[in-house]
Amino acid sequence: MAYITPAEITTHLGAEQIEAISDGDETMLQAAINGAMVEAKGYLSAFDMATELAKNGAARNALLIIFIKDIAVWHFINICNVNTDIDLREKRYDRAVSWLISVQKGNVVPDITAKVDESGVADNLPYKVTSNPKRTNHV
Repeated sequence: MAYITPAEITTHLGAEQIEAISDGDETMLQAAINGAMVEAKGYLSAFDMATELAKNGAARNALLIIFIKDIAVWHFINICNVNTDIDLREKRYDRAVSWLISVQKGNVVPDITAKVDESGVADNLPYKVTSNPKRTNHV
């Protein structure tokens, strides 16, 4: 099952609007959803997005779902903005991207599993301190 299904988009865009824009072809809506998920993943690269996007139902991050839907609807309505408040959709898209950027900067920490490096340390910190292995100059 997909992280977000086309049927779930009806919380953000009416079924009749989806039908009018897609002309019954659900692949266009699915393409917009897929694009939105890729866009969100780009901002959330410090998190284990493969694990998050594999979740179903209530296990998913509710706020991330809302923002991915906002982004998907923005991409979808650009095909043909039939009976849609384009200004509202643009504001919601901008808000979604703003949130993703805040997460990327470390100002907001979502409830998503962090990536861990090979030593088991969380890799989603705003900075990472590492060093080279200790050298011994004298034996």
